[in-house]
Amino acid sequence: MTTFTIATFNAQNLIGPDREYYRFEKYSSVEHAWKQDWLADQLTRMNPDIVGFQEIFEPEPLQQVIALADRRGEQSNAAGQPGAEPGRKAIHRKQRYDSYGETALAFAPNIADSGPGERRPGVAILSRFGFADQPQSIQLLDPPVDVPFHHLGGGDAGSYQIRRLTRPILKARIPVGDHVVTVFNAHLKSRLGEFVRPHGARFSPEIDLLDYDPAGRAMGALRSGLRRMSEAWVLRRLVLDELALDRPVIVLGDLNDDDRSATHEIICGERPLPDYSWMRRPTPQGPDDRYTAAESEQIREAIDRVRLQAAAQLFMRKSLRDMVYTASFAGVYQALDAILLSRHFDPDRADRIGEMIHFGAYNDHITDGAEPQSPAARIVSDHGQIMAHIRLR
Repeated sequence: MTTFTIATFNAQNLIGPDREYYRFEKYSSVEHAWKQDWLADQLTRMNPDIVGFQEIFEPEPLQQVIALADRRGEQSNAAGQPGAEPGRKAIHRKQRYDSYGETALAFAPNIADSGPGERRPGVAILSRFGFADQPQSIQLLDPPVDVPFHHLGGGDAGSYQIRRLTRPILKARIPVGDHVVTVFNAHLKSRLGEFVRPHGARFSPEIDLLDYDPAGRAMGALRSGLRRMSEAWVLRRLVLDELALDRPVIVLGDLNDDDRSATHEIICGERPLPDYSWMRRPTPQGPDDRYTAAESEQIREAIDRVRLQAAAQLFMRKSLRDMVYTASFAGVYQALDAILLSRHFDPDRADRIGEMIHFGAYNDHITDGAEPQSPAARIVSDHGQIMAHIRLR
């Protein structure tokens, strides 16, 4: 059997030193060195075979982090490997660090990236197994996504359209054992409000908190939510294309919404009901014209075939623990980062190709970024990292 690990890692604004990414925001050479140090330590600690990174402005700083992790991992191997006793080697095999070396790194830059102070981050995937074909970046939408609305009862009520994603979705097909797994890495629109700057104005009036505009701030949150859920639908369509070919799929990333949100439901698909035989058909011929038991099972299969399951939820079900969070803001701890698995990895299915055997949450560095006293807030990441251990059959 082949066992591999797959993780998601929001690096929080990884860029080189003295490079202004947002207005007045940059790392000194000392801050950058500390950030690289922490990222490399975290990567060495996790030691994932496949990892999706978010908030990467340029690939070179990430390559430097990977090289530093390799050096530290090799030093740890030399210092920590037990003696020649075969039994002890078996016990410690899982703790050995495997260098990435020249293994594959795919980077998807953000097409909205601009000059100093107006940078926009992309995403990356690191794979010890390489790639089965050229990874693909999806950001421009041609044709654009149109979301029509209708009045309740019918009639046109306007529409919403997006022409590009806030950040790219990176798709990679990765050979693992005897299988090829399609991995998507996404970083959906943040929950920060999206405000419109009037023509000729220096800034959007809603961002001036001394002249607080609650209705305007709420409209900004509405725009942000619409955009994030539209991006989730684009990701869902990409997932469905792969599942239609019966390809195993894993979605990684910072989805900027928790696992009970509409965003997650759009990406994962709806949860099938236990039974549909109580429901009337769309055009019933009478009060008892309902789905049969066989049709109910057909509906359940159609829904379940294209569903994704959160690795964190599988872990909670297996371990009877509920302890996963990856972000905190204003005193609220949430799980905004996800690893989502197609039913090829469902432990309850006889035709599975594998299943998750362990799930890890690396969140002990998370403090509330809204608090001024949060230690080293820019040096570490404002997100926790999660990793699934998967064993293929």
